[in-house]
Amino acid sequence: MRIELSVNGVARALECEERTSLADALREQLGLTGTHLGCEQGSCGACSVLLDGQPVRSCLLFAVQCDGAAITTVEGLAPAGELHPIQRAFHEQHALQCGFCTPGFLTVLYGALEDARRASRHLDDNELTTLVGSGLCRCTGYHPILAAARQAARELGVYAEGG
Repeated sequence: MRIELSVNGVARALECEERTSLADALREQLGLTGTHLGCEQGSCGACSVLLDGQPVRSCLLFAVQCDGAAITTVEGLAPAGELHPIQRAFHEQHALQCGFCTPGFLTVLYGALEDARRASRHLDDNELTTLVGSGLCRCTGYHPILAAARQAARELGVYAEGG
């Protein structure tokens, strides 16, 4: 089937079989290998991308289900040569070790932080903890990831201090 997507702001047309997952289409046809495949059951979150601004597990979606949608992958989080505050915070807080889970965390947190900024609302520690808990990391113990989420939320002006 032929489908059309906007991927990281660029219109893309793909030919894919009906059974091709969105993750496989992104990786194999578009070369966007930042979307990692871990469990392929939707549990680990390494394959998370934004579909029309909402986080989804790309291993659980068929690419054909996304025809006409806007997809944002980890490669599309910031303009070339720059880092989004969540990317910078992950670096500064040492919130990655092996890095396998990192694209999923970055994408989910990016979506939540940008949504909060657009809505002029603040995220508290409970919300950030829930977001961080949506992915599986076997290396960091989550504390640095949560610290990075707080740092980025502060920088973007969407952190509910003391929350």
